[in-house]
Amino acid sequence: MDETLDFANDAPATGHAGAAEGLPDPLAGLRIADAHLERVLRGQDFLVQDGAMGTLLQERGLTAHGELPDLLNFSDPDAIADIHAGYVRAGAEMITTNTFSANSHKLEGRASVADVYRAAAANARAAGARYVAGGLGPIGVLLEPLGTLSFEDAYEVFAEQVRAVVDAGCDIVLIETMTDLREAKAAVLAAKDCSDLPIFASMTFGEDGRTFLGTPPAVAAATLSALGAHVVGVNCSLGPAELEPVTHELLRFARCPVVVRPNAGLPHIVDGRTRYDVEPAEFAAVMARIVDAGASVVGGCCGTTPAFTRELAALVAGRTPAPREPVRAFTVTSAQEAVVLEEGTADVAVIGERINPTGKPKLKAALVAGDYDYLVGEAVAQQEAGARVLDVNVGLPELDEPVVLAAAVERLQATVTLPLQVDSSDPAAVEAAVRGYAGKPLVNSVNGKRENLDAVLPIVKRYGCAVVGLTLDEDGIPPTAEGRLAVAERIVAAAEAHGIPRADVAIDCLVMAAATNQDEAREILRAVSLVKERLGVRTVLGVSNVSFGLPQRGLMNATFLAAALGAGLDLPILNPLSGRYRDTLAAWQVLNGSDRGAAAYVERYADALDPYAARAGVAGSAQAGAAGDPSTPALRACAQDDKGAALPACAQDDSKTVSLAPATAGDSVATAPAGAAPADAIPIPPALADVADEVRAMERLILSGRKGPMVAATERLLEGHDALAVIDGVFIPALDVVGARFERGAFFLPQLMASAEAVKAGFDVVRASMGEGAAADDGKAIVLATVQGDIHDIGKNIVKMLLENYGYRVVDLGRDVAPERVVDAVREQGVRLVGLSALMTTTVKAMERTIELLHEQVPGVAVFVGGAVLTADYAREIGADYYGKDAAEAARIAERFFAAHPAI
Repeated sequence: MDETLDFANDAPATGHAGAAEGLPDPLAGLRIADAHLERVLRGQDFLVQDGAMGTLLQERGLTAHGELPDLLNFSDPDAIADIHAGYVRAGAEMITTNTFSANSHKLEGRASVADVYRAAAANARAAGARYVAGGLGPIGVLLEPLGTLSFEDAYEVFAEQVRAVVDAGCDIVLIETMTDLREAKAAVLAAKDCSDLPIFASMTFGEDGRTFLGTPPAVAAATLSALGAHVVGVNCSLGPAELEPVTHELLRFARCPVVVRPNAGLPHIVDGRTRYDVEPAEFAAVMARIVDAGASVVGGCCGTTPAFTRELAALVAGRTPAPREPVRAFTVTSAQEAVVLEEGTADVAVIGERINPTGKPKLKAALVAGDYDYLVGEAVAQQEAGARVLDVNVGLPELDEPVVLAAAVERLQATVTLPLQVDSSDPAAVEAAVRGYAGKPLVNSVNGKRENLDAVLPIVKRYGCAVVGLTLDEDGIPPTAEGRLAVAERIVAAAEAHGIPRADVAIDCLVMAAATNQDEAREILRAVSLVKERLGVRTVLGVSNVSFGLPQRGLMNATFLAAALGAGLDLPILNPLSGRYRDTLAAWQVLNGSDRGAAAYVERYADALDPYAARAGVAGSAQAGAAGDPSTPALRACAQDDKGAALPACAQDDSKTVSLAPATAGDSVATAPAGAAPADAIPIPPALADVADEVRAMERLILSGRKGPMVAATERLLEGHDALAVIDGVFIPALDVVGARFERGAFFLPQLMASAEAVKAGFDVVRASMGEGAAADDGKAIVLATVQGDIHDIGKNIVKMLLENYGYRVVDLGRDVAPERVVDAVREQGVRLVGLSALMTTTVKAMERTIELLHEQVPGVAVFVGGAVLTADYAREIGADYYGKDAAEAARIAERFFAAHPAI
């Protein structure tokens, strides 16, 4: 457009959040089509986007032959342009190119990426689009470690698409229908690096309020807006009513405008055609509430038509977006969890310190050997003890730190759900670790040295991180509180100059050893208070440093922790397995009001021994002596600090573990004997009763996804026990526990897959001991296929892996499989159960044809189906016998089917 604007040197518009906070204009340097789009990007104007493409292609019979819809840009450009024009006439300002599958992986050489985007953009322009958005959908392959595609390969796939978007003359880069936050991050980074266009990024959420891989809206919004997307939100998934809670979370955490593009409800079959159950007027009525809440970019997805667009255009005509104020909070996330310390709240988040080789010879040896399972064990223990963030430090001179730190972070993210603190003094190592991190990590650290600020802060900004600032500079660590505050002020100012909000900065006033710097202990505490009061940022301290060189370190550490909490400490770095620390934090949560009604404190300590009173009675009572002696089980664990030094007493029965997370009214803190089996532990079968401890240890390996030690653990069990006893008594029941946790939202897909990988490692040992194929019951074979015309096989591959780890033989026919080929495979393999997958609305008819052909030609065969476009009702309507909403449900379907239909 002739009106294209470049805001590289323009001042931010009045009222823009960045300007109000003194940050650089987030739109600086963007090529923006016109002033209206610029106001949209500032949240000052509404933008109406188009609706579904696949729905209208189906109505016109253009998907009957299973052709990739993107290729219709060449074979039937007039039809594509006419669909676009219908939306333009209905009031859509922004038209999305017909390029959902236009990446090199899905095109498979049938056309070049550049040619598809060029043709697609021309079709959108021919329709009279005011703005053309170059659409990028998911690649269609799981990223490592769940799948085979590396983060860098994903980045390159998206980079090729973004370059094509730019060359085709589009106005916007639109990243949509993402389910993997890590994949979305690769796409946003590619868009930032390869274009100067505005970036819209939206994810798709299920009925549980999370994406396929377990990301909630708060995490998606916080991560993608910090990363640099200019509009974030949700598309596809569900109808508008079901997406209202998702929208509210997005609006709360996004630092940019929010887009909402629901489906027209749920699909079902009417007269042999796919129809959706929400009409345009009902759609608009719900969207009115969403607009009132603050969403400013609106459109539709599956099932919506120009009639829906017309309602939306009328809804926002003549209006300006509702004012909204995103939560002001220090926020760090993993892909599944967010730690949110809101401004004005008295919350404390413990950072677990145990993944650091300093003074830990076993951890050092594990890092040198590349044994990341050891790190996972440390992470899981800290997570169970209540840490809310995990520090990850691999700094050893003999290691390639950038490589090892990146590998450690990737491995930990596959198995634990806590946000990570990437801890390194090497900027190259920090960048290697945070680049592919799924979420918003905490970087530890930057300091007040100009060289360090210039090296670290651009990394923090580029990858959307939060950062810890250390109060030291070229002159060292200031001895006074005022001196530390002055360094902190420079760090915060430098961060803001780089576009990092002060809400994303936490200051570490640096703890010194009281043995050598006794006078500074008071200054450190004063510095914490000054930083909180003057700068309004969160504070960090490495607590245990204070006790170096002193006896009874645990006593000194816990006392200093209490004093620091009183001074305003928010993020203590400590060993969460220490009973001393847990006692101090439990008491503090009463005093700061986060444990409402002292409910958690009372539950934990009402029946606990007073160890000081117990020890005082040692001289006068043998009974009291038994209770107070640290050698008794009730007190043994807490009679040591985290370094193993003996303590004179401890404040409670430390055979219980309490979460360090804050409790709220009505919440209770779960306690369990240390080392005891979890509440959902598998029963010990009689055949393995003599090795119950080893069964429990293997169960823990499976539940924590530690495949490395599984080989040796399985070999030990097989030495004196039948292989089938191990499979039926440990592997299958443990996977059932994993599935149950997944079902209730305690585990997410990465944890499910990590546990399945652990079982696979054990199964491989069993197969080797029994002979190839003996561990899989051939009477329990299953055919899996993605239906004809559909090239998405992520879900199918996950189902395959889980079924194989349950001992089923899986015949995987791949993707884009013709109905006849499925029938042939069922006959050839003698299979009685078939699983079919479809992601695209345009391929559900192919699924229906496949089911019909199977039931007609192979009587007695049962079919279960799954995919993003399906529901239980829809599955019944197309003739399926079962609906598998996820991989865990698919495993349960197989179990029920083969139990009811044993092989003859």
